[in-house]
Amino acid sequence: MASPYVLVFLSSLLIAISFRSSLADDGVAGGVGENGDIIIRQVVGHGEEGVVDENSLLNADHHFAIFKRKYGKAYATQEEHDYRFSVFKKNLRRARRHQKLDPSAVHGVTQFSDLTPREFRRQFLGVNRRLRLPADANKAPILPTNDLPTDFDWRDHGAVTPVKNQGSCGSCWSFSTTGALEGASFLATGNLVSLSEQQLVDCDHECDPEEKGSCDSGCGGGLMNSAFEYTLKAGGLMREEDYPYTGTDRGACKFDENKIAAKVANFSVVSLDEDQIAANLVKSGPLAVAINAVYMQTYLRGVSCPYICSRRLDHGVLLVGYGAAGYAPIRLKEKPYWIIKNSWGEHWGQDGYYKICRGHNVCGVDSMVSSVAAVAISQ
Repeated sequence: MASPYVLVFLSSLLIAISFRSSLADDGVAGGVGENGDIIIRQVVGHGEEGVVDENSLLNADHHFAIFKRKYGKAYATQEEHDYRFSVFKKNLRRARRHQKLDPSAVHGVTQFSDLTPREFRRQFLGVNRRLRLPADANKAPILPTNDLPTDFDWRDHGAVTPVKNQGSCGSCWSFSTTGALEGASFLATGNLVSLSEQQLVDCDHECDPEEKGSCDSGCGGGLMNSAFEYTLKAGGLMREEDYPYTGTDRGACKFDENKIAAKVANFSVVSLDEDQIAANLVKSGPLAVAINAVYMQTYLRGVSCPYICSRRLDHGVLLVGYGAAGYAPIRLKEKPYWIIKNSWGEHWGQDGYYKICRGHNVCGVDSMVSSVAAVAISQ
C-alpha cells in the first residue's frame, strides 16, 4: 500500500494538472518561471484589432491595410510603401517578442508600427542621453512613508491637464517639465493652467558647463532639470494658449514676461527609493520622470512588467499616480504599478497613459525623478 506521502504527492499533482487544464480551456498557456512560480502567458489575439497573434504575419497585408486606414498613413511612392510594409512586418515580430517578454501587458500594432526603432527614438523620444543630473543637484527631503494611501492618482484631484501630443519632435522633455509645473502650480494656486512646451522648445538652451553638447535643444532632446533651471532663470512659463505648440524648433523665441502663468520656486531630485518617490508624489504633485521607452512602441494596455528592459533613459514622462492592484498574470497575483502620463496623444496606450510595475526600477523608471515647487502667483 502506498505511503501517505505518496498519496499526498499524487493528489497535489492531479490538482495541478486539473488547474492547468482549466487555464488552457480559458485560452491561456502555462509555464514554470523563476523560483518555481507558474507563469501565465496570455494568448492574445482572437481577432481583436491591433493585437498581434500567431496568424498576424500570415495576414500582414490585411493588418497593414487596417493600420494605414486607422492612422491615415499615405506614402509618396511605391518604393516607400514597400519599405514601410517591410518595417511593419518586422514590428509585428517585435510586438510578438515584447508580448512574450512582457506578458502582463498587451502589445501589438500602434501608430509607430511603420517606424524602425531608430526612427522611433529620434522622432518621438528626446531625453538627451549626454545629459546627467549634476552632482550638486538639490536633493528632495526624506519624507515619512508610513501613512501613504494604498492608491493615489492626481487626476482625481484636478492637478493634471489633458494628454498632449508632441508630434514627430523629440520634445518629450518639455512635456514632462510642463506637466510637473502644471501640477505644482495647481497645488500653489488652486488653478490648473496648461503651460507652454513651445516656449521651452524655442527658448530653452540651458547647458551643463561641465558637459560638452549637453544643451537643451528643442526637437533634438533635453532634460527636465535643465528646463526647470531655464524656467527659474527666465522668470516662468507662459500659458499654452498664449504660446501654442507647433511641433518644430525652427521658430524664434517669442517669450513675453508679461504673460507668465507659472513660476518655479525650487526643484529637486528624488531618492531612488520607491516609497520616497510615492511620498514625494503625494506631497509635491506629479513628478518629472525619465524612462526607457523600448516597450512603449508596441504597448496597447495593461501593466508593463517586462522580464528584461534596459535602464538607459531616453524618454521624458510624467508620474501622476500609483495603484496597488494592477493584475499581472506573471506570478498569479496582482502587482503594484505606476501611472504615467505620456505625450503621444490620447489614442496611444490607455487613453494616453502607460502603466508600469512598481518595485523593481523596471526600465529605469525610478532612476531620474524630479519634483518642482511653484510660486503662488495670481492667475
